[in-house]
Amino acid sequence: MPGVRIKVRENGPYRIDGDVGLLDADGNEIDTTGQRLPLALCRCGGSTTKPFCDGTHSRIGFEAAERAVKGAEGRS
Repeated sequence: MPGVRIKVRENGPYRIDGDVGLLDADGNEIDTTGQRLPLALCRCGGSTTKPFCDGTHSRIGFEAAERAVKGAEGRS
């Protein structure tokens, strides 16, 4: 999808900017009405508004790898 950008924020959420659809594990569309753009998706696991970030990562001291693991391309 052209124009979509995903930025990994240091010890924070994934920031997604562009015209995207968000689906749950069953393929159902997640309503993003009312969400600020770019979307901020939780990656610390502590958000009470999953899949969206609520800032919990700051309170729990979340630390994450900043780079993709080599050889992990295409895995899900």
